[in-house]
Amino acid sequence: MRIRPFKKCDADTIISWIKNERIFRYWCADRFESYPITGNDLIAQYEDLAFNDDIFHFVAYDESGLIGHFNIRYPDKNDINTVRLGYVIVDDSRRGQGLGKKMIRMALDYAVTFMKANKVTIGVFDNNPSALYCYLNAGFKDTGVTEIYSCLGEDWTCKELIYIPED
Repeated sequence: MRIRPFKKCDADTIISWIKNERIFRYWCADRFESYPITGNDLIAQYEDLAFNDDIFHFVAYDESGLIGHFNIRYPDKNDINTVRLGYVIVDDSRRGQGLGKKMIRMALDYAVTFMKANKVTIGVFDNNPSALYCYLNAGFKDTGVTEIYSCLGEDWTCKELIYIPED
């Protein structure tokens, strides 16, 4: 597996992995107003952020094609030591193979090695146990901090996780 920057031609493939609104909300929470979205909607959002130098979009791939997608951003422009992962998704036909954990570990390595982050955060809904398990297995720790989102007429608890690299 390798990672590279997101390209516009990746958008339709990434969106094709979102089979229903629950998965959509696990992926983006409230970052899009309505479901479904198209690849062009994703591109438009990313282009709106194109002049924003604090967010970077990536895909993971192997010899068979795209595997997953994520972004890394600086949540606070005044703190270049902390980054946040988001928009994490893995090809639904390839889930359960450990590819998500491998992609997250590559994202963490990139954040620490190239962005010089000493802290990486991510949010995950507690009703998405496979994602929570993946992130914890990749090295994140539960901070105990939660936030409530209203999704699909329900209150969802988002757990705040943190990764601090070992010296």
